[in-house]
Amino acid sequence: MAVTLDGKLVVAISSRALFDFEEENQLFEQGDDRAYMRLQLERLDVPAKPGVAFSLVQKLLAFNTEAAQRVEVVILSRNDPVSGLRVMRSAAHYALPIIRCTFTRGESPWRYLKPLKANLFLSTHLSDVRSALDAGVPAAQVYPQSAHASSAHPHEVRIAFDGDAVLFSDEAERVYQDQGLNAFQQHESDKAALPLPDGPFKPLLVALHVLQQAAQPEMRIRTALVTARSAPAHERAIRTLMDWNIEVDEAMFLGGLDKGAFLREFEPDFFFDDQTGHIESASLHVPSGHVASGVRN
Repeated sequence: MAVTLDGKLVVAISSRALFDFEEENQLFEQGDDRAYMRLQLERLDVPAKPGVAFSLVQKLLAFNTEAAQRVEVVILSRNDPVSGLRVMRSAAHYALPIIRCTFTRGESPWRYLKPLKANLFLSTHLSDVRSALDAGVPAAQVYPQSAHASSAHPHEVRIAFDGDAVLFSDEAERVYQDQGLNAFQQHESDKAALPLPDGPFKPLLVALHVLQQAAQPEMRIRTALVTARSAPAHERAIRTLMDWNIEVDEAMFLGGLDKGAFLREFEPDFFFDDQTGHIESASLHVPSGHVASGVRN
């Protein structure tokens, strides 16, 4: 029988999103890939420190049991294969059951997302993220300097999402950009009963919902919608989720308040937003990724 990833939540992740390779990356960015390879080889037996998305990956993999393998994490990296040895050794050091990897030595790896049927792609390279989003794969640019996740919720994967241009389309955001806040509020009130079109991260939310339904007692998922919307525009967002038959555990309609302080209290393993301003604020407190989608981008 052919091996397949069908039915699994598949996360593709770059090495710098999973591990802290910022010191080594300085050599790579200087264009000296040979020096970068030598340094990684010299440090082959030195496990890399956890990176921004480490907690998210570790917790998602904890959903796997001997009876059911529900989550697959694949390294999809611009590293060269030699440097990739350290990446995989680091994964083994932390007992992360990652067995699949692709190393492309500087070339964009996003084309391999389709055969993987990835539900999420996390990378530090904005161009790769844009290409993945264009191909219909939920993707975010990880901010390597983001705060790391809290250790306060070891048995709970916590993920926070922005609404417009992330979970939902940017339809309403376009009205706001073109006509202002009052027109936006009126537009959303008039269409409160009409579900918003799908955004780029709806497939991930659906996959998480499926994983939650099949979860074992030791692990669960807690989701939050964290949006600049406020009443009366909150109603359409909630009704859209109801139409999708998906529940989120928390919904924060902040009316333009800074999201960072609220996310600090929610303590997500990852936060996704389409606006760099929100990500820069959030990254001071929680792991954060920029969804380069919608009219703002």
